[in-house]
Amino acid sequence: MGVISAIGNSVAENHHALKAVTCGVKKELDLFPSKYAGVLPFGQVQISTETLQKKLAITEPGVTRTTMLAMHAFNEAIADAGLSQPDLHSSETALIGANTVGGMCLTDELYHDANTDHDGSEYLGSYDGASVCLYLQKHYQIGGIINTINTACSSSANAIMYGAMLIQNGYAERAIVGGTDSLAKFTINGFNALHILSPDNCTPFDEGRQGLNLGEGAAFLVLEKEENINGRKIYAELTGYCNANDAYHPSSLSDQGDGPYLAMQGALTAAKLSPGQIDFINAHGTGTENNDVVESAAMIRLFDTPPAFASTKGNVGHTLGAAGAIEAVYSILSLVHQEVYPNLHFKNTIPATGLTPVQAYKKMTVDHVMSNSFGFGGNCSSLVFSKV
Repeated sequence: MGVISAIGNSVAENHHALKAVTCGVKKELDLFPSKYAGVLPFGQVQISTETLQKKLAITEPGVTRTTMLAMHAFNEAIADAGLSQPDLHSSETALIGANTVGGMCLTDELYHDANTDHDGSEYLGSYDGASVCLYLQKHYQIGGIINTINTACSSSANAIMYGAMLIQNGYAERAIVGGTDSLAKFTINGFNALHILSPDNCTPFDEGRQGLNLGEGAAFLVLEKEENINGRKIYAELTGYCNANDAYHPSSLSDQGDGPYLAMQGALTAAKLSPGQIDFINAHGTGTENNDVVESAAMIRLFDTPPAFASTKGNVGHTLGAAGAIEAVYSILSLVHQEVYPNLHFKNTIPATGLTPVQAYKKMTVDHVMSNSFGFGGNCSSLVFSKV
């Protein structure tokens, strides 16, 4: 596994910060000029773009911060998995990445390039969402199937699912899966237009929630067939996954929570588990009015008594296309260390549902974790990770 977020630049740093109940979301934004800098909270990775570029020894023109965050997490993941250059070059190695805006993090440059009559800037080839995976493929000479998924906030959960399906159906022996997104004027202004950005730190599942905080980051995981592990470290098993779409509204989930319910139910069926066997849910938990009440209603609908649950978006913000992969890493850390991480800033339950998330770091038995990622258009995905 590899991860970079507002609370750390590696898996170890993120784990330490989660245990320490660290909030990386602050009213700080210095990546680009914005009237919201110092006004709204953001989960900004604490490494400048210039430092990332130097650390990663990137010399090619036109490489965006989105791609650099991906490369940083990718490097940690493949080193952790012990993958060699021949492994990466193999036609049996797939790369499935995810993001929501790709190189459009350079919103001003994109606007300039779209309104000019010359050949365009050095970033012209980076605006496409596929540019991240294409760069990684070229840089590491990855020989197998590559794909990019953009299903909004469920993007990298679906990348994990897609990689697993490639392995299961014989199209790959291993899949490097994950997602990345960086903060951008494009997303800040877009989410602000929807009136779902909180003026303060987000409060998932709280009665007084006012919206989400945008964040940035990246995470990648290496999936392999069990018979191919050859003594390498195994963190967990991906035992179940499901994608469902309630197609209710472009930016809202149905009041009944059909998409979340069907995704969670399908993931349990695939994992051959009963609802009572899930020990913890890493909830999507954005802190928006619609998501939290609907996700709660879906949990109540599926589970006789919902298990312990929490959202880590209070720690790192909503990282969009990276969220599913970052939260997959956090879910696996819960399994490996037999612990769960609290839902920050919670005060009062939502009266309509009455559910209270985990409010303090604690050790507990964790055999099966469900990780939820629900995107715009009702594109809902749930993953189940199990202890090995």
